[in-house]
Amino acid sequence: MGVRCCAVFPGVVRVSADVGELSGLGLLTWVYPSGLVDRAVAACGRAEQRRRLLPARLMVYFVLGLALFSPAPYLDVMRHLVEGLRGQGLLGDWHVPAKSSLFRARQRLGPEPLRVLFTTTAQPMGSESTPGACWRGLRLLAVDGTCWDVADSPANEAAFGRPGNSRGHDKSSLPQVRMACLIEVGTHLVLDAELAGCRTGEVTLVGRLPRSCGPGQLVLADREFLGVPLWRAFTATGADLLWRVPANRVLPVDRILRDGSWLSRIHAHTDPAHTDPFVLAPFFGRRPRVGGSG
Repeated sequence: MGVRCCAVFPGVVRVSADVGELSGLGLLTWVYPSGLVDRAVAACGRAEQRRRLLPARLMVYFVLGLALFSPAPYLDVMRHLVEGLRGQGLLGDWHVPAKSSLFRARQRLGPEPLRVLFTTTAQPMGSESTPGACWRGLRLLAVDGTCWDVADSPANEAAFGRPGNSRGHDKSSLPQVRMACLIEVGTHLVLDAELAGCRTGEVTLVGRLPRSCGPGQLVLADREFLGVPLWRAFTATGADLLWRVPANRVLPVDRILRDGSWLSRIHAHTDPAHTDPFVLAPFFGRRPRVGGSG
Protein backbone atom coordinates (compact mmCIF):
# COMPACT_ATOMS: atom_id res chain seq x y z
CA MET A 1 0.00 0.00 0.00
CA GLY A 2 1.48 3.34 -1.02
CA VAL A 3 1.05 6.59 0.86
CA ARG A 4 1.81 10.22 0.05
CA CYS A 5 4.97 10.87 2.09
CA CYS A 6 5.99 14.25 0.72
CA ALA A 7 3.35 15.84 2.96
CA VAL A 8 5.44 15.00 6.02
CA PHE A 9 7.92 17.75 5.15
CA PRO A 10 5.72 20.73 4.22
CA GLY A 11 7.63 23.13 2.01
CA VAL A 12 10.82 21.03 2.13
CA VAL A 13 10.38 17.94 -0.05
CA ARG A 14 10.09 18.97 -3.68
CA VAL A 15 9.11 15.67 -5.30
CA SER A 16 5.71 14.07 -4.76
CA ALA A 17 5.46 10.28 -5.05
CA ASP A 18 3.86 7.24 -3.52
CA VAL A 19 6.13 5.35 -1.13
CA GLY A 20 5.35 1.89 0.20
CA GLU A 21 6.73 -0.20 3.01
CA LEU A 22 10.32 0.90 2.26
CA SER A 23 9.74 4.04 4.30
CA GLY A 24 9.25 4.06 8.06
CA LEU A 25 7.28 7.25 7.54
CA GLY A 26 5.16 5.46 4.97
CA LEU A 27 3.71 3.17 7.60
CA LEU A 28 3.20 5.93 10.16
CA THR A 29 1.51 8.27 7.68
CA TRP A 30 -0.83 5.44 6.71
CA VAL A 31 -1.87 4.89 10.33
CA TYR A 32 -1.79 8.61 11.24
CA PRO A 33 -2.48 10.72 8.11
CA SER A 34 -0.71 14.06 7.98
CA GLY A 35 -3.99 15.99 8.12
CA LEU A 36 -4.91 14.27 11.37
CA VAL A 37 -1.48 15.06 12.84
CA ASP A 38 -1.79 18.70 11.75
CA ARG A 39 -5.13 19.04 13.52
CA ALA A 40 -3.65 17.64 16.72
CA VAL A 41 -0.69 20.02 16.47
CA ALA A 42 -2.93 23.02 15.77
CA ALA A 43 -5.29 22.12 18.62
CA CYS A 44 -2.34 22.39 21.02
CA GLY A 45 -0.99 25.63 19.56
CA ARG A 46 2.18 24.01 18.22
CA ALA A 47 1.83 25.00 14.56
CA GLU A 48 4.89 26.86 13.25
CA GLN A 49 4.86 30.48 12.16
CA ARG A 50 7.96 29.91 10.01
CA ARG A 51 9.47 27.06 8.04
CA ARG A 52 11.69 24.73 10.09
CA LEU A 53 14.06 21.89 9.34
CA LEU A 54 12.12 19.89 11.95
CA PRO A 55 8.44 20.89 11.65
CA ALA A 56 5.99 19.85 14.35
CA ARG A 57 4.35 17.35 12.01
CA LEU A 58 7.63 15.51 11.46
CA MET A 59 8.39 15.59 15.19
CA VAL A 60 5.10 13.86 15.97
CA TYR A 61 6.12 11.02 13.65
CA PHE A 62 9.59 11.05 15.18
CA VAL A 63 8.25 10.63 18.73
CA LEU A 64 6.04 7.78 17.50
CA GLY A 65 9.16 6.28 15.96
CA LEU A 66 11.02 6.54 19.26
CA ALA A 67 8.35 4.33 20.81
CA LEU A 68 8.22 1.98 17.82
CA PHE A 69 11.98 1.43 17.66
CA SER A 70 12.86 1.75 21.36
CA PRO A 71 15.58 1.82 22.66
CA ALA A 72 17.31 2.97 19.47
CA PRO A 73 19.17 6.33 19.67
CA TYR A 74 17.59 9.53 18.34
CA LEU A 75 19.62 9.76 15.15
CA ASP A 76 19.15 6.08 14.29
CA VAL A 77 15.38 6.45 14.62
CA MET A 78 15.27 9.50 12.34
CA ARG A 79 17.50 7.82 9.76
CA HIS A 80 15.26 4.76 9.79
CA LEU A 81 12.15 6.89 9.31
CA VAL A 82 13.47 8.68 6.24
CA GLU A 83 15.72 6.08 4.61
CA GLY A 84 13.01 4.95 2.19
CA LEU A 85 12.46 8.53 1.05
CA ARG A 86 16.16 9.15 0.56
CA GLY A 87 16.55 5.92 -1.38
CA GLN A 88 13.95 7.12 -3.90
CA GLY A 89 15.33 10.66 -4.11
CA LEU A 90 12.39 12.32 -2.37
CA LEU A 91 14.20 14.23 0.37
CA GLY A 92 15.52 17.02 -1.79
CA ASP A 93 18.05 19.07 0.20
CA TRP A 94 16.64 17.98 3.57
CA HIS A 95 19.17 16.29 5.86
CA VAL A 96 19.11 14.61 9.26
CA PRO A 97 19.94 17.35 11.79
CA ALA A 98 22.18 17.12 14.83
CA LYS A 99 20.92 15.34 17.93
CA SER A 100 20.78 18.61 19.85
CA SER A 101 18.34 19.97 17.25
CA LEU A 102 16.13 16.92 17.74
CA PHE A 103 16.16 17.51 21.51
CA ARG A 104 15.08 21.14 21.11
CA ALA A 105 12.40 20.29 18.54
CA ARG A 106 10.97 17.61 20.80
CA GLN A 107 10.83 20.08 23.68
CA ARG A 108 9.02 22.60 21.47
CA LEU A 109 6.47 19.96 20.53
CA GLY A 110 5.75 18.82 24.10
CA PRO A 111 3.46 15.90 25.02
CA GLU A 112 0.09 17.54 24.30
CA PRO A 113 -0.14 16.82 20.52
CA LEU A 114 0.62 13.14 21.17
CA ARG A 115 -2.06 13.05 23.84
CA VAL A 116 -4.61 14.58 21.49
CA LEU A 117 -3.60 12.19 18.68
CA PHE A 118 -4.00 9.19 20.98
CA THR A 119 -7.40 10.34 22.25
CA THR A 120 -8.59 10.92 18.69
CA THR A 121 -7.47 7.57 17.27
CA ALA A 122 -7.69 5.07 20.17
CA GLN A 123 -10.75 2.98 19.39
CA PRO A 124 -11.56 -0.73 19.06
CA MET A 125 -10.66 -2.38 15.77
CA GLY A 126 -11.57 -6.02 16.38
CA SER A 127 -14.63 -7.61 14.80
CA GLU A 128 -16.69 -10.71 15.52
CA SER A 129 -14.25 -12.66 13.33
CA THR A 130 -11.14 -11.43 15.19
CA PRO A 131 -9.90 -14.22 17.51
CA GLY A 132 -10.47 -13.26 21.15
CA ALA A 133 -12.21 -9.97 20.34
CA CYS A 134 -15.78 -10.91 21.33
CA TRP A 135 -17.68 -13.36 23.53
CA ARG A 136 -21.40 -13.94 23.03
CA GLY A 137 -21.86 -10.60 21.37
CA LEU A 138 -19.81 -8.62 23.92
CA ARG A 139 -16.52 -6.92 23.02
CA LEU A 140 -13.76 -8.19 25.33
CA LEU A 141 -11.72 -5.52 27.09
CA ALA A 142 -9.26 -5.82 29.96
CA VAL A 143 -7.78 -3.45 32.53
CA ASP A 144 -4.29 -3.90 33.91
CA GLY A 145 -1.28 -1.97 35.10
CA THR A 146 2.47 -1.99 34.61
CA CYS A 147 5.63 -0.03 35.50
CA TRP A 148 8.73 0.78 33.52
CA ASP A 149 12.04 2.50 34.15
CA VAL A 150 12.78 5.96 32.78
CA ALA A 151 16.00 7.89 32.38
CA ASP A 152 17.82 8.73 35.61
CA SER A 153 17.39 12.51 35.69
CA PRO A 154 16.37 14.98 38.41
CA ALA A 155 13.29 15.95 36.39
CA ASN A 156 12.12 12.34 36.08
CA GLU A 157 12.76 11.66 39.75
CA ALA A 158 10.75 14.73 40.74
CA ALA A 159 7.89 13.81 38.41
CA PHE A 160 7.68 10.05 38.96
CA GLY A 161 9.71 9.08 42.05
CA ARG A 162 11.72 5.94 42.70
CA PRO A 163 10.36 2.67 44.09
CA GLY A 164 11.87 1.09 47.16
CA ASN A 165 14.64 -1.46 46.80
CA SER A 166 13.80 -4.94 48.09
CA ARG A 167 17.47 -5.54 48.96
CA GLY A 168 17.57 -2.81 51.54
CA HIS A 169 16.29 0.57 52.58
CA ASP A 170 17.72 2.36 49.56
CA LYS A 171 15.61 3.41 46.60
CA SER A 172 15.76 1.88 43.15
CA SER A 173 18.49 3.05 40.82
CA LEU A 174 15.98 4.42 38.28
CA PRO A 175 12.75 6.43 38.47
CA GLN A 176 9.64 4.57 37.36
CA VAL A 177 6.38 5.41 35.61
CA ARG A 178 3.20 3.53 36.44
CA MET A 179 0.53 3.01 33.79
CA ALA A 180 -2.99 1.62 33.96
CA CYS A 181 -4.63 0.86 30.65
CA LEU A 182 -7.79 -0.41 29.02
CA ILE A 183 -6.98 -2.91 26.27
CA GLU A 184 -8.99 -4.59 23.53
CA VAL A 185 -8.25 -8.27 24.18
CA GLY A 186 -8.42 -9.54 20.60
CA THR A 187 -6.08 -6.94 19.10
CA HIS A 188 -4.08 -5.81 22.18
CA LEU A 189 -4.86 -2.21 21.22
CA VAL A 190 -4.63 0.30 24.08
CA LEU A 191 -7.96 2.16 24.14
CA ASP A 192 -7.27 4.37 27.15
CA ALA A 193 -4.40 4.88 29.58
CA GLU A 194 -3.46 6.80 32.69
CA LEU A 195 0.15 7.57 33.64
CA ALA A 196 1.53 8.66 36.99
CA GLY A 197 4.50 8.26 39.28
CA CYS A 198 5.34 4.89 40.77
CA ARG A 199 3.83 5.83 44.15
CA THR A 200 0.35 6.20 42.65
CA GLY A 201 -1.51 2.91 42.99
CA GLU A 202 -2.93 0.91 40.10
CA VAL A 203 -6.43 1.00 41.60
CA THR A 204 -6.34 4.81 41.62
CA LEU A 205 -5.35 4.93 37.94
CA VAL A 206 -7.82 2.24 36.86
CA GLY A 207 -10.55 4.29 38.55
CA ARG A 208 -10.17 6.85 35.73
CA LEU A 209 -10.75 4.35 32.90
CA PRO A 210 -14.54 3.82 33.08
CA ARG A 211 -14.82 6.97 30.91
CA SER A 212 -13.95 4.74 27.93
CA CYS A 213 -16.37 1.89 28.72
CA GLY A 214 -19.99 1.39 27.77
CA PRO A 215 -22.76 -1.07 26.88
CA GLY A 216 -21.85 -4.09 24.77
CA GLN A 217 -18.49 -4.59 26.46
CA LEU A 218 -17.23 -7.28 28.83
CA VAL A 219 -14.43 -5.85 30.97
CA LEU A 220 -11.94 -8.33 32.46
CA ALA A 221 -9.75 -7.55 35.46
CA ASP A 222 -7.43 -9.36 37.86
CA ARG A 223 -8.07 -9.98 41.55
CA GLU A 224 -6.43 -6.85 42.94
CA PHE A 225 -9.08 -4.61 41.36
CA LEU A 226 -12.15 -6.18 42.95
CA GLY A 227 -13.81 -3.62 45.21
CA VAL A 228 -17.10 -1.79 45.45
CA PRO A 229 -15.96 1.67 44.22
CA LEU A 230 -14.33 0.33 41.06
CA TRP A 231 -17.10 -2.20 40.43
CA ARG A 232 -19.76 0.48 40.68
CA ALA A 233 -17.80 2.90 38.51
CA PHE A 234 -17.51 0.39 35.67
CA THR A 235 -21.04 -1.03 35.88
CA ALA A 236 -22.45 2.51 35.87
CA THR A 237 -21.23 2.78 32.26
CA GLY A 238 -23.46 -0.11 31.18
CA ALA A 239 -20.53 -2.48 30.66
CA ASP A 240 -20.58 -6.04 31.99
CA LEU A 241 -17.75 -7.23 34.22
CA LEU A 242 -15.89 -10.50 34.74
CA TRP A 243 -13.28 -10.02 37.45
CA ARG A 244 -11.16 -12.49 39.40
CA VAL A 245 -11.66 -12.78 43.14
CA PRO A 246 -8.77 -13.08 45.65
CA ALA A 247 -8.42 -16.60 47.02
CA ASN A 248 -8.88 -15.37 50.60
CA ARG A 249 -12.05 -13.43 49.78
CA VAL A 250 -15.10 -15.21 51.20
CA LEU A 251 -18.26 -14.54 49.20
CA PRO A 252 -21.52 -15.60 50.87
CA VAL A 253 -23.88 -17.76 48.80
CA ASP A 254 -27.16 -15.85 48.59
CA ARG A 255 -28.79 -17.86 45.81
CA ILE A 256 -27.55 -20.78 43.70
CA LEU A 257 -28.28 -20.48 40.00
CA ARG A 258 -29.07 -23.28 37.58
CA ASP A 259 -25.65 -23.24 35.93
CA GLY A 260 -23.88 -23.83 39.26
CA SER A 261 -22.85 -20.21 39.84
CA TRP A 262 -24.32 -18.21 42.68
CA LEU A 263 -25.33 -14.68 43.57
CA SER A 264 -23.26 -13.05 46.26
CA ARG A 265 -22.51 -9.57 47.59
CA ILE A 266 -19.60 -7.39 48.52
CA HIS A 267 -19.37 -4.33 50.76
CA ALA A 268 -17.16 -1.27 50.65
CA HIS A 269 -14.65 -0.67 53.43
CA THR A 270 -16.62 2.49 54.17
CA ASP A 271 -19.71 0.36 54.94
CA PRO A 272 -18.71 -1.50 58.13
CA ALA A 273 -22.36 -2.09 59.10
CA HIS A 274 -22.98 -3.83 55.73
CA THR A 275 -26.06 -1.74 55.00
CA ASP A 276 -25.21 -1.01 51.35
CA PRO A 277 -24.26 -4.30 49.64
CA PHE A 278 -23.46 -4.66 45.96
CA VAL A 279 -24.76 -7.82 44.25
CA LEU A 280 -22.53 -9.80 41.94
CA ALA A 281 -22.50 -13.25 40.37
CA PRO A 282 -19.16 -15.08 40.65
CA PHE A 283 -18.57 -17.64 37.96
CA PHE A 284 -18.35 -21.32 38.81
CA GLY A 285 -17.87 -24.38 36.61
CA ARG A 286 -17.53 -24.33 32.86
CA ARG A 287 -20.04 -21.64 31.97
CA PRO A 288 -19.10 -18.20 33.32
CA ARG A 289 -21.97 -15.95 34.25
CA VAL A 290 -21.39 -12.26 33.60
CA GLY A 291 -21.67 -10.03 36.64
CA GLY A 292 -23.15 -6.72 35.51
CA SER A 293 -25.25 -4.01 37.04
CA GLY A 294 -26.91 -6.49 39.38
